[in-house]
Amino acid sequence: MEKKIIRTDNAPAPIGPYNQAVQFGNMLFISGQIPLHPATGDIILDDIQAATKLVMDNLKAILTEAGMDFSHAIKTTIFLTDMGQFAQVNEVYGSYFTDNPPARETVQVSGLPKGVHVEISMIAGK
Repeated sequence: MEKKIIRTDNAPAPIGPYNQAVQFGNMLFISGQIPLHPATGDIILDDIQAATKLVMDNLKAILTEAGMDFSHAIKTTIFLTDMGQFAQVNEVYGSYFTDNPPARETVQVSGLPKGVHVEISMIAGK
């Protein structure tokens, strides 16, 4: 099997030596997405729910480019700089999964790229 690089202009371009996603067979590995608007480069720092929505929309754009959607999500990892924001993040995150959400862990970290407060990575498959 060969790995296939997934790239879309509808999600932020990588800010380092990595790809938005890599497909290997039927599996899709999406790099952590932050609340960075792909068209403007604006970052959301002051509203955790709006930030989470933008992160989820960035994930959706990558899934779409790979011919998938949130029903294909197998596992996610949520990184937060403040676990006190978990309920707000969880509310927005959960609205993207109508049935059978993926496995997940949520961890608090001391910092994230560009000073954001939430980052989410995903593994999907079909």
